[in-house]
Amino acid sequence: MSLYDDAVLVLKGYEGQEELRRSYLDHLQAHPDGMWKACREGHVTASALVIDPEQGRVLLTLHKKMRMWLQMGGHCEPVDESLAAAALREATEESGVAGLTLLPGGPVRLDRHATPCAWHYDVQYAATAPAGAVEAISDESLDLRWFPYAQVAEVADESVVRLVEATRARL
Repeated sequence: MSLYDDAVLVLKGYEGQEELRRSYLDHLQAHPDGMWKACREGHVTASALVIDPEQGRVLLTLHKKMRMWLQMGGHCEPVDESLAAAALREATEESGVAGLTLLPGGPVRLDRHATPCAWHYDVQYAATAPAGAVEAISDESLDLRWFPYAQVAEVADESVVRLVEATRARL
């Protein structure tokens, strides 16, 4: 199965955010290249919020280009076999944490937002960090830091706050 086909299946099976979910599917139907950064009209991206439920905290990156505290994530790559695999790869690369595990049940949220390269149709997952996880800043980040759940709203935008809330509800 292609990454495109996986994305369509994931989005068809996603429950919630009906209008936004439909816009993702419409975008992919109109743009067969809509999974890739080269699609200037916008492209599907995958992200994952790294959480440590035992300590009640999340790991955020101060994104180098966006200069915002965000979850880990980014563009899909040809090596990605699925959206879940892309989200896990991005989370692992950007956090430096080995052994991340995606929460079961598929994506936690969808979030469409403008970026300097194009619209991102972000499919957002959540991943738990193993006990004793040690993070390492990647070249895509200015900083990487754990934040208690209650502090996220002080540093991040509403999109990240909604992702944290949806993730906590799934736990």
